[in-house]
This record gives sequence, C-alpha cells and structure tokens, in this order.
Amino acid sequence: MSEFEDLAVKHTRGYDARLMRRLLSYVRPYRGLAGSAVALIVLSSVLQLVGPLVTAVALDLYIRPSAAEAAPSAVSVAVAEILSARGLDPTPGQGLAVIGLTYLASLGLTFCVLYLQGLIMQFMGQYIMYDLRLEVFNKLQRLPVAFFDRSPVGRLVTRVTNDIDALNELFTAGLVSIFGDVFLLGGIVCVLFWFNWKLALVTFAIIPLLFLLTFWFKLRARQSYREVRVRLAAINTFLQENISGMSIVQLFNRERAALAEFKDINAEHRDANVRAIFYYAVYFPAVELITAIGIALVLWYGGGRVIAGMLSLGALVAFLQYAQRFYQPLADLSEKYNILQAAMAASERVFELVDREPEIQSPPGAYRPDQPPGEIEFKGVDFSYNPGETVLHDVSFRVARGETVAVVGHTGAGKSTLASLVQRFYDVDSGAVLVDGADVRQWDLRRLRVAVGVVLQDVFLFSGTVAENIRLGNTEIDDERVRWAAREVHALEFIDNLPGGFDAVVRERGAGLSVGQKQLIAFARALAYDPGILILDEATSSIDTETERLIQLGLETLLAERTSLVIAHRLSTIRRADRILVLHKGHLCEQGSHDELMELGGIYYRLHLLQHGAAA
Repeated sequence: MSEFEDLAVKHTRGYDARLMRRLLSYVRPYRGLAGSAVALIVLSSVLQLVGPLVTAVALDLYIRPSAAEAAPSAVSVAVAEILSARGLDPTPGQGLAVIGLTYLASLGLTFCVLYLQGLIMQFMGQYIMYDLRLEVFNKLQRLPVAFFDRSPVGRLVTRVTNDIDALNELFTAGLVSIFGDVFLLGGIVCVLFWFNWKLALVTFAIIPLLFLLTFWFKLRARQSYREVRVRLAAINTFLQENISGMSIVQLFNRERAALAEFKDINAEHRDANVRAIFYYAVYFPAVELITAIGIALVLWYGGGRVIAGMLSLGALVAFLQYAQRFYQPLADLSEKYNILQAAMAASERVFELVDREPEIQSPPGAYRPDQPPGEIEFKGVDFSYNPGETVLHDVSFRVARGETVAVVGHTGAGKSTLASLVQRFYDVDSGAVLVDGADVRQWDLRRLRVAVGVVLQDVFLFSGTVAENIRLGNTEIDDERVRWAAREVHALEFIDNLPGGFDAVVRERGAGLSVGQKQLIAFARALAYDPGILILDEATSSIDTETERLIQLGLETLLAERTSLVIAHRLSTIRRADRILVLHKGHLCEQGSHDELMELGGIYYRLHLLQHGAAA
C-alpha cells in the first residue's frame, strides 16, 4: 500500500478538532462573507417559523373560532390581545387576507434570503478552494525529486482536485448550514414547548430512533467512503500513466491488456460506490419511515387532545407542520455529518502534503555567489536511491572552469545520477559534491539551479508557444535573445517554418514536434539562460545524423567558455571532450582523453569496439 493509500484509510474519527481549527483558518480572510452567511441563515430560520404560526392563528381566530371548546393556541391568544389593544376587530375575510399576505411575504423573503445565502457561501467556497489549491501546488513545486519518484502522479492530482472539492463542499454546504440547522431546531423546540409541552415530548419521542439509525449509518458509510477515495486515486493513476504512454500501449498492442487492467480497477471503484449507495439507500427511506411514525404519534395524541377540547385545531396543525420541519434538519444533520467525515479525511491527506517539509532546501545563510560558477568536484561520493542499493561508490573527480568532461558507461552505471547530484535533486550518502569549492548543500537552491543548465534526452515541453518554452517565464530573456539562441543552435530554420514561428502553439509535452525539434528547442533554452555550468544528459542520443550535425555546430557555441559535463552513450559525440570519465557499476574506473583510453585497452576500449562493430 502506498503512503497515499495509507492516508486514505488512516483517518478514523468523524470529527477532529485540530483539523477543524486549521480548516477554519482558511475562512478567516473571508470572515465578512462568513458572517453575512451566518446572519442570513439566522434570518431564514426565523422566517421558517412564521408559516405554522400564522396557520394556527388563521384556524383559531377566523376559520373555526367556535368549533372547539378548547382555548385558542398561545400564539392566537397573543395575536387577539394585540388586535384588541389597538382597537381592531377585522372580519374573518379581512383577517384571512392579512394572514395570507403575511404568509406569502414570509415565503418571498425566505426565498431571497436563501438565494443570497447560497450565493455568498458558494463565493466563499470558491475563494477558499483557490487558496488551498495554490498552497498545495506551491508546496509540490518545492518538494524534492525523490518525493515524486515514489508518489504516483494520479494520486497527487487527486489531492489537488477531488480532495479539495470535498473541502469545498464542507465550506459551502457544511459548516454554516450546520449552524442554520441547529438554530432552526432550537427555534422549533422553543415554539413547540410554548404551544404544548406534552405534545412536544410526543413529537421528540422518535429522536432516539433517529440517533441509532444515524450512528449505524455513520459507521457503515465511513469505511465505504474511504474505499471509494482509494479506488478513485487508483483510476486517476492508471489513466495518467496510460494516456501519457498511449504511443507505447499502441506500439506493443497492449490495448486489450490495458483495457482488462482498467476493467478490474474500474470494477473495484464501481463496487465500492455500490456498497456506499446501499447504505444511503437504506438510511434515507428509514429516516422517512421514522419521521412518518413521529407524525402519526402527533396525530394520534394531538387529535385526541383536540377531540377532548384540551388543544385547539390550530395548535395541532401547527404542531404537524413544525414536526415535519423538525425532522428534516435532523436528517440534514446526518447528511452534513457525512460531508464533515469526507472533509476530515480529505483535509488530513491535503494537510499531510502541505505540512511535508522538503528534505532538500536552502540552508540559513545560503551561499549566493555574484559570479556564475565554473568548477565541479566530487569528493568520495557514495549515493543510493534506496537504502542498501548503492549506485555510486567512492566517486572522485574534478571538472575545471571551462573544461568539457564526458561521462560514459553501460546503462545503470550511474551517469545520470552525477547530473542529479550536481543540481542537488538528491543529497549524497557520504562525501561531497562541490560547485566552485562550496558544497551544494550550502548553496541557495535557486541560485544553484539557475547557474546549472541541463539538456536531457527526454525533453519536456510545456503547453504554450515555442518562445515561452525557450524563455520559461524568465522576463529578462527578451525576444531578441530568444531568436539569437535559436539561431546559434540551428533551430531557427524549422521554427520560422512553423505556423506562427516563435508564437506557434506547442501542445502538451511537445506533441506534433519531432524528437530532434524538441531537443533543438531544449538547446536554445539552455543557451538563452546562459548558465555557467552545462550538463548534457544523453542530449543527442535520439537525433538523426543530419540534426546531430547541426547540433554539433551549435554545441561549439553552447560549450564555449562553459564548464560542461556531457553524459553520452554514443562515443562519437564526445571525442572532442577534454577528458572522458568511464563509470562501471558505480565506480569511476578510467579517465583520460579518447586516445589515452583507447591505448589503455580497458572498458572504454571495449565500449568503442562494440559501438564500432555495431555501426559496421
């Protein structure tokens, strides 16, 4: 189980005060909106109490004033006293007209209040989601490469999308609404006891049943919800991998196998949702059944009191209306609990990501030289990606300012690891990597990575334009420098032939451009940034002979007066290097010029023979 799957099932409490306090901190910048929403909810709760009251008055004073020997309800008595004190004695028709208009006015005002309340809460939720997503993405950008090595992209996307959506539901339909439901319940309880305390107790008799049902539902739904989130993350991960690698899927005819695998993952997600739906399908009809029992109890007991002349008809009708309005918020509170449960689980996963401290970050008083660096040195470096699996063993070498050093070796020898360590994507297990005599662990990370330019074999282009992919958001690189860099690496001709030239649209990951064209753009990007140290990691291994010839011409400009570390499989591309390092199983076994290594007759010599033979 991955660390994110583990987090999906880790949360066991329906409510966590610590998490809730932290969630509420995101409301603080919008406390004006939150306060307005609360005020509107209080007003809407008061307005919802009006309807049954005016119904009781209409029945007791104007519709059936002489039908019952029982005294009118308390509210009817209060209204009659007010009218008498003001010398008013409306006819039944006039009284009903006033009451009808009052009822309509309360409904219209309730609509307006609920509309404004919903609008404000949705605004607040969107602003909070914006802040949260911004914070999570900002943290993701600062986490080390090692974190992404072990964290599936699909699960990270789930944190930023689905989990934050669950928090949005808490803010828009949870917290403030819960307050409104509680306030409405309190108001109904007070009114019912004002009418008739005995009938009020009968109305509340079913509450223990509702609580037992809700407790059962809470326990059953909690686990099913967690399982749904885990399965959803698995779907996102699978889709991200297979859509990104669709060319490989089709090339190796994996469509059926991928479909079968997705079928299983999708079925697990469906089954988890079906299990969750079962509990919902039982819970809500059961709530309706229990509330119907409550209404029946009110009719039975209250009807008997009306017949006995101990309760007015208006009071009974008001009780029935209030009972329905009382049971509905109780059911809503159960639903809000599910929203709360989902938000607690989602917030734990989101905050786990937000709270993760980058293992690699700039130290206090970090080294920030004014001049671009120009020297690399490895001193007794041992490194492993996983404990006990050492990739580099006691590697030591130095690259002087302006020197071009090539690194060769079999696949898995540790060549690309050298590039990652220079940029401090990882920290060494022992030894040190120095840039201009300072340990990279003492460097300011931004300064270090700006000073070291990298061109990879697998070029990554972002959605945007060609110019934006060369500039990468650096406003100091103007259009003239972008064009100059493209010309120097011989990319200008093909860029000018694109529709729009430098403004040509680049699709996701450079779709539509050839491998050679993408690598030429990467060379232009490196040159535009003018780094003091340049690392070429298999940068010409996928380029055709003609494109490679053009790049070799551009490399003379790119490498001039720069410290360069060139990692390559094709030995023909590194003959002009000042020095060649030969890695074998993580050890630095040989170093020297091409001619010196050929005379040595060691690993480099055998690699050269293998490639020469393959070419022949």
